[in-house]
Amino acid sequence: GVPLDFAAPNLNKPATVSALLNYFTIFGGGFYVGYLGSRELFLEKRFSVEFLMAVAAIGAALIDYLLEAATVLFFYALAEHFEDQIEDRAKRTIEGLSQYIPDTARRLQGTVEKEVHIRDVLPGDTILVKPGERIPLDGRVTDGTSYVDQSIVTGESKPALKRRGDDVFAGSQNNTGPLQLRVTKVGEETLVSRIVRLVIQSRRRKAHLETLVDKFAKIYVPVIILLAVTVGLLFPVFLGGDFRTWIYRALILLVVSCPSAFILSVPATVFTSTTVAARNGVIIKGGVYLESLQKIRSVVFDKTGTLTLGRLEVTDIEYRDKTRPVLNYAVALEKYSTHPVAEAMVRNAMAKGLDIPATRAEEVTEIPGKGVAGLVNGRKVAVGNTELMRESLAQLGSDLDETTKCDLHSRICVSIDGAFAATICLEDKAREDAAEAVKRLKEERIHTVMLTGDTEQIAKKLAQDLRLDEYRAEILPEEKQRIVDELRRKYGPVAMVGDGINDAPALAAADVGIAMGGSGVDVALESADLVLVKDELAKIPYLLKLSNLTMKIAKQNIAVSLATKLALGALGLLGIAPLWFTVVAGDDGVTMLTLLNLIRLTRLRD
Repeated sequence: GVPLDFAAPNLNKPATVSALLNYFTIFGGGFYVGYLGSRELFLEKRFSVEFLMAVAAIGAALIDYLLEAATVLFFYALAEHFEDQIEDRAKRTIEGLSQYIPDTARRLQGTVEKEVHIRDVLPGDTILVKPGERIPLDGRVTDGTSYVDQSIVTGESKPALKRRGDDVFAGSQNNTGPLQLRVTKVGEETLVSRIVRLVIQSRRRKAHLETLVDKFAKIYVPVIILLAVTVGLLFPVFLGGDFRTWIYRALILLVVSCPSAFILSVPATVFTSTTVAARNGVIIKGGVYLESLQKIRSVVFDKTGTLTLGRLEVTDIEYRDKTRPVLNYAVALEKYSTHPVAEAMVRNAMAKGLDIPATRAEEVTEIPGKGVAGLVNGRKVAVGNTELMRESLAQLGSDLDETTKCDLHSRICVSIDGAFAATICLEDKAREDAAEAVKRLKEERIHTVMLTGDTEQIAKKLAQDLRLDEYRAEILPEEKQRIVDELRRKYGPVAMVGDGINDAPALAAADVGIAMGGSGVDVALESADLVLVKDELAKIPYLLKLSNLTMKIAKQNIAVSLATKLALGALGLLGIAPLWFTVVAGDDGVTMLTLLNLIRLTRLRD
């Protein structure tokens, strides 16, 4: 029979233009790629993919396999191009966020409007943003109501309604009405700037699987080079055959064993995953945390500002005197205060469409720790806690506690002209997606725990409403870290979700710390490993799914790469697979396959 040995085409007399082009491609491209590989070899003391490809291409040319040598370089360059395109696109997606931030802002000084560079704006300044303009700096709305498109920052598809007391982010677009903002963050401290910085920095924190691949590659490449030299120089001596055939097969071994797809598989998968997460409103500070997520067995939630909104809302008004506009009078006093209770009452009045400015307040007096009093439309009005009411109203007896329904909530009393008029009940409500997030975590057999300094009664009710597995009430901030360690010993790796300064030690102690980015303070964001830009708890189950899929794809890519190379290496040594085919199928083909496999990450939904 005819032996299965792919010889080179008859190009031993390169007298054509095509042959000259082949020479130019081989030696020009080969020496350039060789230069890159040699630089890494001598300066960084490691063998690289470029070094292997250059040796294979130039070696093939020297034994007159010109077409195949050119093919090696062409497909290698093509694969590198697509690899760079995918990575550059991911980087541009994140870095391009900065382009949405305007260079100037309209600063208000009294009633005077002045356009200044954003570098000249300080925290606490008031700026004006008109409809159709992008918001230049992070701030809190002090006046106006408008729908704001925050998609580039938070990933939400619909514009959000912003009114007094709401936070807005630089780069968002104001759509429908003018907004006055009190600036809270400037320059590199704005949320969008921190997103860009954190994602870029995340590439430095490699996953354990990435580190393992890097270590393997450092040993793998020298071993392959030694094996190729053995095949090319010793196999002809011990197994017979001419040197040209065995050198050709040694070059096949070099190309097949080129670890570009293997080395690329994990970092490309991790970087794509962190970019996808960023586009969906989650910042992952490094591949190591993405990898750790798949091991999480329990999730610990802080209560206030995490499971709850962190701001009081009016839940009920119990009127004793229905003949008077109690809420109008109360809000007329409270609108001058920045206390959370006052802000809740103002929001409730605005939601009901009350004309707050029409109700005039005079002689407003703040009573520390108790409430506020003053004249509203000529009437004496007091708004405060039960202690203030009992001090000022002798007719109020113990029946106040018996008649109110605010047993588990904050209560504010209102008196008008010395007579008790109403009790206003306020509550820190649970986030809309909290129950759904807990449900999905439990479906994945993740143990859920809530930590709070609130009373046992309040904690128990919220835990029951959200169907949490466990809660700890009346705990001190320093106890959170101890509880995280206790849960780790009992259930395994722990994720901690929090938003405040008192959460920082627990966030740092957890296997994965998750900060609420929208309302979180700087120390919490710095202590955490992940940041939920839009404070969406439903993103946590999504992150667990993303982590599992990321590691699954990374391992698939490694397995396919190694299996393909082993098979083609064996075929090459037997003389069955030619050099050009091993390039297309064994290295560049597998590289392209691993990159295409990453598309699955972009299709993952919450």
